Order: sequence, then C-alpha cells, then structure tokens
Amino acid sequence: METHLADFIRDTTAGREAEAILRKCVHCGFCTATCPTYQLLGDELDGPRGRIYLIKQVLEGVVPTAKTRLHLDRCLTCRSCESTCPSGVHYSRLLDIGREIVEQRVPRQGVDAVLRTTLREMLPRPALFGVAMKLGQMVRPLLPGVLKAKVPPLSSAGTVAPTGQARKMLALAGCAQPSMYPNINGASKRVLARLGIHLFEACESGCCGAVRLHLADAEGARANARRNIDAWWPHIEAGAEAVVVTASGCGVEVKDYGYLLQDDTAYAAKARRVGELTRDVSEVVVVETAALLALLQKSVPVVRPRVTRLAFHAPCSLQHGLKIRGSIEALLDAAGFFLTSVADSHLCCGSAGTYSLLQPKLAGRLRENKLAALTAGEPVGIASANIGCIAHLQAETDVPIKHWIEWLDERLTQ
Repeated sequence: METHLADFIRDTTAGREAEAILRKCVHCGFCTATCPTYQLLGDELDGPRGRIYLIKQVLEGVVPTAKTRLHLDRCLTCRSCESTCPSGVHYSRLLDIGREIVEQRVPRQGVDAVLRTTLREMLPRPALFGVAMKLGQMVRPLLPGVLKAKVPPLSSAGTVAPTGQARKMLALAGCAQPSMYPNINGASKRVLARLGIHLFEACESGCCGAVRLHLADAEGARANARRNIDAWWPHIEAGAEAVVVTASGCGVEVKDYGYLLQDDTAYAAKARRVGELTRDVSEVVVVETAALLALLQKSVPVVRPRVTRLAFHAPCSLQHGLKIRGSIEALLDAAGFFLTSVADSHLCCGSAGTYSLLQPKLAGRLRENKLAALTAGEPVGIASANIGCIAHLQAETDVPIKHWIEWLDERLTQ
C-alpha cells in the first residue's frame, strides 16, 4: 500500500514502523473473514482492513473524529486477523500507534473518560484492586446482577506447594489474578513443584502493562514494564530459568517488553532478555512432558475410562498472540480428559482485557456465541488459559470454568 506520512510522524520510530506495516497490506480482505466485530456488524470500518485505512488517513494528516475513535475502540485486538493475513501485517502494533495518536487528538469526555481513567489507574495496582475486589466479594450476594457477574466468589490459592527444588523460575503475579483467582498460580506452583521446579513471585512486581497500553497509556505501560524488570533482574542474574506467565494475555505483553522499551537505553537490553525468558506455563510443562507423563501414569492409569468431558477455550492471546495451538489440548488428553469439539474456536469470546466493560453489548454477543459453542458438546467443565476470559465467560454459565493448569493439578492429586 502506498503511503505518504505527515511530517509529525514520518521520521519517528513509530512512523517508520507504521509505514513498514502499511506497505505490507495489500487490502486482500482475508482478515475480514475472521474478524469478530466485522462478522457482528458487517461494517468495513469495523474490520481490520477498514481500520488500517482509517489509521493510514490519520498518519497522513487527516484530522480524526469521534467516529474514527469509535471504530478503533470497537477492535478487540484479538489478532485473529494476524493469524489469517497472508502478507504478515502486524496489525496490532499499527493499532497501538493509531490509537495513541487518535486519543491525543480526540480527547475523551464525560462518563467514557471517567471510566477509562478509573480502569487505567485501579486495575494495574494490585493492592488497590485487591481491596476493592475483596469488599465486593464480601457483599457479593447484595450486588446487582451486572456487578455480581464481575465479582467471582471468594477463593484461595489452595495448598502450598512444597519448596526445595533445585530449579527456579519467576512467576508473574499480575494485577487482577491474585485477588480474583489466586488458585491459578497456586496450581501452577504445585504442578511445577512435582516436575522439580520452584515457581515464585518477586516482591515489587505487578501488572504487566497491558491494561495501560490498550487504554492508550503507552508511557504507563513502559513504567509497569520497568518496575517488573527491576523486580526480576536480580533473580535472573542469580539463575532463574524463566519468567512464567499463567495468563496468556499478560504473556503476550511481557514477551513484547523488548519492543515496548526499544528506545530506552537503560532498559532495552534487559527488556529483550526478559522477553526471551518469558514462557507461558504450558510451554514449561510441555518441555517437561516426559516427567509429567510419568506422574500421570501413577494418577491416571491407562485402563481408567475417560469420564471427565471438558471443552477447551483457546484465548485469542494464546492462539493468535503467543501462537500456541494444540499443546494444551494434548496435555489435557494425556491427563485423561475427553475434549469435546468446539466450533469457531478461532473467534474471540469478547473479554479482551477491559473490552467487556467498555463495549458491553458487543462483548455480550460474542460471549453468547462462544458459550453456545463451548457447551454444545455437554462438557462438565471448561478449561481456558486466561483469567479475563474465565471471568467473562463464567458470568453467564453454571458450567465450571477453570484454568487448564487447575484441571491438571486436580487430576494429579486424585
């Protein structure tokens, strides 16, 4: 695609990257076939191709409007289009560049501004969010339906994992997960402990930065990344093998730290190293498959019938962001679960970080479609790999939804 970037962006790092991305796009339209919002709305400007055109106009000097911002807001950043694109267009990075510029030129007002500021300032602070969540959980039966759906019941991290393993890996604590679903990291610690790995969280680490980045606060996201790098670096120097992330949405962000801090001379090299060391928990378990299979042979004999029917929900951040496909299903299969078929598994559930709060109608329609596909095979439970998706889906179904590592942990303790 021919481009003529305006002076304000042409000779910047963002401008050079945006131009390279735009030149890759041939407007073939393959992306529209797998775009959730285009499928729902049928509007070219609510698909990747149309949004690319809008961003191109802004970068070439056309003044954006509230309508421009609305079409960019409606994007889930699910990256399904990136998986489909034959030209390798890195749409999500172009979207981040476009959103930041449009945000500056078309300021938010009223309730929208207040809501986004609240989310941007509260969610990335685990202490603040944790207090608010615990208060909500204490009065959960009294909450109206809309709020009650966003507040999971009180839960614990389960039994403490044994320590003393020679191998050590860092765990991202995250911002929402410790207070909403603490057993996800708890189960991860127990499973990895059985494989000879001590998984631990570093003090002072916290939100990965994705919340701020996708709310057009790139500087805030960089600050989150720097804080995590500072917290992890002494442990990395001491021999920690990896940074393990149990929320696939956070995994995409942490693996991208090298890109996020590429212009920061003090952090660029460390950020690249952290990105290289970052692993989704499934990537760690898959490497230890032989040891895991030995454990499963003890807890799940081959002759035991497969009576637990699960549906696996592959979050967009897992399959399109991290490009992890099939390995978790193989682990669950090896653990003796029967996985039901799920139609349109490539489509987003509507969670998408804060999207379900900012675009509730679209998110609700996507959730309805996803739950219909997940429950069609009458599973007794649903496995996922991202806390946001788990919370979003669980709000509208009685079928228990857990992180896949929790289902595996339960099977290993039988």
